[in-house]
Amino acid sequence: MPMTPTVQRIVLITDFGPGLYVGQLQAWLTAWLPQVPILDLIHDLTPFRPDLAGYLLPAMVRDMPSGTLYVCVVDPGVGGARAGLLIETPGAWFIGPDNGLFAPLVRATPAARPHRIGWQPEQMSASFHARDWFVPAAHRWVRGQSLDLSRLEPAAMVGGDWPSEQAAILYRDHFGNLMTGLRAQGRSHSGLLHVGDRLLRHARTFCEAPSGMPFWYENSLGLIEIAVNQGSAQRRLGLVPGDPVGPFCNPDGTRIEIG
Repeated sequence: MPMTPTVQRIVLITDFGPGLYVGQLQAWLTAWLPQVPILDLIHDLTPFRPDLAGYLLPAMVRDMPSGTLYVCVVDPGVGGARAGLLIETPGAWFIGPDNGLFAPLVRATPAARPHRIGWQPEQMSASFHARDWFVPAAHRWVRGQSLDLSRLEPAAMVGGDWPSEQAAILYRDHFGNLMTGLRAQGRSHSGLLHVGDRLLRHARTFCEAPSGMPFWYENSLGLIEIAVNQGSAQRRLGLVPGDPVGPFCNPDGTRIEIG
């Protein structure tokens, strides 16, 4: 049976963008849990793409403080038959839909324990489960109230059979930099990354690359990111989230397998 947690903060992660939706989540959380800080991590994840957000999630929370409860919602199937999940990991908890959003996190965290949430409120809209189900579930979890949890094997989660990395663009940031689903650890800096019809070289920092030149580097989350020094990689390369990247090649043109 899961133990009642000591939650020090609640962090919101969504694809909601600007508008009223995030404010409604914050309003209910602060009304119910005025003593718990409510923080926004990101609300401009690629809309309707839990597969892309799922590969970004482990990297986003890697260096976050322990004692955090994450309410994560990228939920194009809202109102459908998909389940709600609570994921326990060492020092953190995650609540959201079972649509692949948590599969890469669970795969990357051997100690993770997924649970299906059996509890639902008596009244719930068909189109806003973040406000009407997942935020109330977070409130109940912090208060130590039952969520009618049942253990779920990781392989039974949506996305349980997905690969360990995603050779695609996951996210475009404010500067036009493009985060990929490829981890930088273990990649040779001499490797050239296929991006569209280009081969991009590695640079350790932006200032190592000439102004206007596209390159790849290890970002602060440990992922391979595509950038242009003092420019937008998205505009320069014409790429959007979901577009494939790779493979890596040696300088002599031989392929380096990804994954």
